[in-house]
Amino acid sequence: MPTEEELIYRADSYAQRHAMVLGDQLGSGVHGIIFVAANKTKPGRVAIKIHKREESYSRERDVYLRLRNRAVSEIRGFHVPQLLRYDDELWVIEMEIVTRPFVLDFADAYLDESPDYPEEVLTEWRAEKREQFDDRWPEVELILLSLERHGVYLVDVSPNNIAFSK
Repeated sequence: MPTEEELIYRADSYAQRHAMVLGDQLGSGVHGIIFVAANKTKPGRVAIKIHKREESYSRERDVYLRLRNRAVSEIRGFHVPQLLRYDDELWVIEMEIVTRPFVLDFADAYLDESPDYPEEVLTEWRAEKREQFDDRWPEVELILLSLERHGVYLVDVSPNNIAFSK
């Protein structure tokens, strides 16, 4: 597992390759870290996500490619970050920065087939999600169904990844 210093080194390498300047860290988690970045010659900011493992990188890259190929920029009024570039060597995904409401973080998503979890695990998962989202859970379920129509099965469902307007 790479250290945070190694992830930052890869972020710096990506930024140098693309004439970018790294900004603040937007977040970190199980799969990696995310920075704001800006191109030295073009206005605007983007997010770059540096993955810890190739598997999560490949999953997320492939989902973003699928959504880009299908011109999906929103799901039920929730913004979906647009894939701008990716780097298979550094395991970096560059994407738009989106505002609430949004759907993001596809590192644990599956393409074209749902993971095969036992029914008792799914029942427990649904109960946990109902509690997390409260009266917004039915809308989250509709978002998940919309993603499934594109062959995307989102597993990591939380208020951080499916964020409603404040």
